[in-house]
Formats: sequence, C-alpha cells, structure tokens
Amino acid sequence: MTVRQLLSQIDSKELSEWMAFYQAEPFGEQRADLRSALVSCVMANAWRGKKQKAFKLDDFILNFEPPKKMDVDDMKQILKGLCR
Repeated sequence: MTVRQLLSQIDSKELSEWMAFYQAEPFGEQRADLRSALVSCVMANAWRGKKQKAFKLDDFILNFEPPKKMDVDDMKQILKGLCR
C-alpha cells in the first residue's frame, strides 16, 4: 500500500490511535537500536576484565536529536511529501 492510499483510507481518529499505541509500545528503528544496545551491553559485560567497571545500557545507545512532537496535521504533511 502506498502512502497516498493509506491517507485516503485512514481517518484522523485511527491515526491518533496509532500514535497513542506507538507511545505505549514503540516499534521501528528506535526500538531496534535499543535491542542492539542491550545485546552489545550484555556481550561487553560478559567479556570485560574482572577489575573493569561494568558497562551500562546507556554506553551503547545511539544519541540522536529527539524527535519533534507532531500532531496529526504534521504527520499528514510529512506523508503527503513522501508521495511526491
């Protein structure tokens, strides 16, 4: 399904529901980065020296600028821009 098809079939209520779901149960690249950081942290701690300080999960999380808070209209504009 293309973005244009999606926009023609989804209303703002459903889009808002997906946004709320994402807030409660994140998915996508940020969640994948967190999983990768967790595996890296566990492996690094398993192989660290006995006197070496333990690594923390934050040591392996990629730092990007926080995403801008968006409302439904902002998301629609972004999706429309992708259709061009």
